[in-house]
Amino acid sequence: MVASGNSFFFPWEVNLMEWLQSHISGAGISVISRFSMFGEELLLILILGFVYWSYDKKLGRTMGLSAIMGMVWNTMVKNIVLRRRPYFDHETIKILRVVDPEADIYDVAAQGYSFPSAHSTNAATMFGSLAVNLHRRWVTVIAIIIAVLTGLSRIVVGAHYPTDVLAGWLLGAISVLIVQVLQKRIKNTLALYGILVVTAIPGFFYCRSTDYFTSMGLLIGFMAGTLLDDRYVHFENTCKPIWMVARVLGGLAVYLALNTVLKLPFSKEFLADSSIAALLVRCGRYAIIAFVDFGIYPMLFRLENRTNTSKQRN
Repeated sequence: MVASGNSFFFPWEVNLMEWLQSHISGAGISVISRFSMFGEELLLILILGFVYWSYDKKLGRTMGLSAIMGMVWNTMVKNIVLRRRPYFDHETIKILRVVDPEADIYDVAAQGYSFPSAHSTNAATMFGSLAVNLHRRWVTVIAIIIAVLTGLSRIVVGAHYPTDVLAGWLLGAISVLIVQVLQKRIKNTLALYGILVVTAIPGFFYCRSTDYFTSMGLLIGFMAGTLLDDRYVHFENTCKPIWMVARVLGGLAVYLALNTVLKLPFSKEFLADSSIAALLVRCGRYAIIAFVDFGIYPMLFRLENRTNTSKQRN
């Protein structure tokens, strides 16, 4: 399968990537590549879930909006620029960590385009939002280190050119800034959500990669879930370690279970297809997962109050 798209790069980028892959040992590459997880779906959901469900719901919403909008805008830019990944055009660059291990490495719909780096954007939005809102020097230092290492890992594993990573960091910072400014100026949640959705809708007309429809599903579900909480749920955060852990593990279990169950009605061939029908199903699947995890699942937190009340009575 030949990947489509545009091929452009600076010679120094290719030279740098070749040098890194040839001078870093296999063990070193293995260690560095693991930092890619800080820009990946599962860990981001765990971090966001901990903040939203347990630590600070308001901060969790800000982080969630920043991260998801960053994902959406990233994929919209990718589907305009259509930059091919480095290993598509350079045999000397090896791909050591693909986006979708189950798909062909040259399947653009599954592996996505290169510019800008989604992992770099995700790390910048999630940890940058934490740093901006917590106002603690050590948090800022850690956020910068994680963002830098995440971007570096994407270069080392051959998935992105250095300019992809730089653009990803910049887009992440812009996403955090836009969400912060809009939240301060627009107090009506529906109006805020409406403005953000309007900026994302154009992607439906030209994006044909799975990452855009995944991001849109997460956005729709997250917004719907938080609106449900505002209207009916009104859950409260907890400072009790045992309940913090329980909430995060429970939310992760819900995510994994739904992600499995919602695939059952469809064949693997359909789910891997890049047709508009398959992409819309993907969008709907992630919308349901996010809505349940951030809207319905918190209803179970009421059981904590009942448990605590029963203990106090005994």
